Amino acid sequence: MTTLSLDPRRTALVLIDLMPRIIALDTAPLKGYEVLARCVALAKATRSVGGVVVNVRVERPGVDHQPEGSGFAPELDPQPGDIEIVKNTLGAFGRSNLDAELQRRDINTLALAGIATNFGVESTARAADDLGYETVYLTDAMTGLDADAHNFALSHVFPRLGTLCTGTEYIAALSD
Repeated sequence: MTTLSLDPRRTALVLIDLMPRIIALDTAPLKGYEVLARCVALAKATRSVGGVVVNVRVERPGVDHQPEGSGFAPELDPQPGDIEIVKNTLGAFGRSNLDAELQRRDINTLALAGIATNFGVESTARAADDLGYETVYLTDAMTGLDADAHNFALSHVFPRLGTLCTGTEYIAALSD
């Protein structure tokens, strides 16, 4: 069990690319719908203790219409106080106002989850580290486009940037 303590008022749960067209991709080790269900539960728990939820989705730049399924998954049920970020890059920080929104709310810790581990989640994680945020990786609430890439990020990249934990450990740390 990971020993983790989080101040819910200074923590944001960042959910990457939970959009119907991304959730439907062939992912591993978890299916997209499994990640979505876990992220919905984590968002509810985060909000219940005063934490911030950040929903991030990608739009393809330079096209008139986005592909079908490019909106946020309806299950995310955004609430007042949530932050919504539309990105045109792999990570959530590039060319967005995410850092300014987090700074305005005095957030210093990001808990990262979503799809795909080795693309949007990892890119966001690296930028968060560069910007000085503490990072937490919700290992059972993310998945990759293949299991080897997902496992590599969890084994070799994320441990160098922050703390790995399960959703259950995260919720417990918010409640301490």
